[in-house]
Amino acid sequence: MVKRFFPLAVCLFMTLSLAGCGLSSSDGGSSSSIQPEKYTATWFDVFDTVTTVVGYAESQEEWDRQMQALHEDLQTYHKYYDIYNSYEGITNLRDVNLQAGQAPVQVEPIIMNLLVLSKEMNTLTQGKLNIALGSVLKIWHDYRTAGLDEPETAQLPPMELLQEANQHTHLEDLVLDTQAQTVFFADPELQLDVGSVGKGYAVEQVALAAQQRGLKSALISVGGNLRSIGRKPDGTLWSGGVQDPWASVGQTLNQSAYLAAVELENQALVISGDYQRFYTVEGQRYHHLIDPDTLMPANLYSAVAVLAGDSGLADCLSTGLFCLPLEEGQALVRQLEGVEAMWMLPDGSIVYSDHFLDHTKSTK
Repeated sequence: MVKRFFPLAVCLFMTLSLAGCGLSSSDGGSSSSIQPEKYTATWFDVFDTVTTVVGYAESQEEWDRQMQALHEDLQTYHKYYDIYNSYEGITNLRDVNLQAGQAPVQVEPIIMNLLVLSKEMNTLTQGKLNIALGSVLKIWHDYRTAGLDEPETAQLPPMELLQEANQHTHLEDLVLDTQAQTVFFADPELQLDVGSVGKGYAVEQVALAAQQRGLKSALISVGGNLRSIGRKPDGTLWSGGVQDPWASVGQTLNQSAYLAAVELENQALVISGDYQRFYTVEGQRYHHLIDPDTLMPANLYSAVAVLAGDSGLADCLSTGLFCLPLEEGQALVRQLEGVEAMWMLPDGSIVYSDHFLDHTKSTK
């Protein structure tokens, strides 16, 4: 699931700014005999994006221990969910894509659990989240890459080509045997792409493992997918910023402009937007969030932010809601406990779910 990295898609972390697109981090006191100190770790080698963790630990040694384990976990998920490269000693999604059309492929739970979740979320989002859309997404990826490399010759994929590929995107052809832990493609030409869920799912599992190892206070950002752990030592909550998708001049996004600061405690904030990965054809931008029904970039919203207690769920929903009509998306969010959303429409208006604003504070 390696993707080309675009700086616009990542909101970098700064000590005194919003996070998660930014991060709010004031140093606080602690009642323990050892005062927790604030530390930061940054990596560039997982999910082809920037990963930053800001948190508190009682010593540099303890922080380094926690971050080494967290980094290794992220690297593991990166390798298993990669659809472009194979790795010695493991069967990853690239191997599944190459082999599952011929015979069932044995996989580890790290893959099976993701695929089971993805099937469930396909039903929940009325088919808008579809990891079997790989053949269509590859065409868009190739045309977008070519358009970025040679902007003067950028083109849209022919609809006939997309429609032909779409004949092989039926999720019912993904056959999962959870007892035998095997994956089989009933359609040999089916291809998986977990870009809509893999990163968020990985962040959630990595955060849970870090908590089990004793990490008590941190904010993890993997390409802007935020997951908080606990509170800061002074008792205040972590904050994630919802970036203003309209604060752009030409193709340059003003990354310091925020519409909301969302308070987080063991929660995830994930945002899908049309400003994150795109290319331009004849003066019009075409982003990477493809509607499975139209096979074109979804055009209902400029961005959708999802707040949830699970990063994998939030990642799935941010993609699904981006492609669902507003009323249907609102109805979906209402039926999910602990989930809130914020829809940013192309006309500049904003719609919030019933209790989204309860989790925000002033950005001033």
